[in-house]
Amino acid sequence: MKTSPSYHSFTTYKDYEDLKRLDFIVNSVKEIGNNNISVIDIGCGNGNISMALGSLGFSVTGVDIDKASIDKANSINKLPNVQFKVADASTFTIDNNYDAVVCSEVLEHLDKPWELAEQIFKILKPGGVFVATVPNGHGPREIFITRPMQWLHKRNLDKPIISFKKFLGYDSATLQSSNEDLTHIQFYNVKTFTDVLNKVGFKNLKWENADFIERIFPYSILTKRIPLLQKIDCDFADHIPKQLTCGFYTSWTK
Repeated sequence: MKTSPSYHSFTTYKDYEDLKRLDFIVNSVKEIGNNNISVIDIGCGNGNISMALGSLGFSVTGVDIDKASIDKANSINKLPNVQFKVADASTFTIDNNYDAVVCSEVLEHLDKPWELAEQIFKILKPGGVFVATVPNGHGPREIFITRPMQWLHKRNLDKPIISFKKFLGYDSATLQSSNEDLTHIQFYNVKTFTDVLNKVGFKNLKWENADFIERIFPYSILTKRIPLLQKIDCDFADHIPKQLTCGFYTSWTK
């Protein structure tokens, strides 16, 4: 039986895709090959990624605009080399330079993501790694779930569906963040996401797929209860075109 990495225990993640994404982020940072790595986790949410990285000895700063998320992160953090603070990712300025910058499931929520990308480029040390994960805006989940639900929400028509899902035992809460507003503003495809980062000056290092359909309701009710189905779905996603997956894991340098 395959043993889970020790840093998994420093998170509240249980779903296969969350842990797959975490593994990509951790491995990307480790590839810097430096024993004294400084990391900033922008849009850190409840601190899962920050604490996983901190458990490996990296010096980590987690920032998020949502105070509830930072309060949650601080309440469970036991690592002296990890700190959390409230900051607006779209406007904050940072004087420090970092070996690695993590921005996981954040850029799709911003009106002007290129402004944050420009700031990240400035604070990333030469030869450092920027790890960015985003949903595929033209993938199955965004097309069949996210966009329709946001359309219904704007018209106050989503409550019956939410109530029905709760009746079936489906919890749509995310362990990533305590922020109540997680509206997707940007819907990236491979080209548009690449263009945003290339225009800033980033060069792509790695690009991997997330999952396929395991988080699409109502199939997600089943996959929540059968972890093996999550693994099969995520493994299948590794073998299909990027355009068909639900999300992208990417790493970049300058």
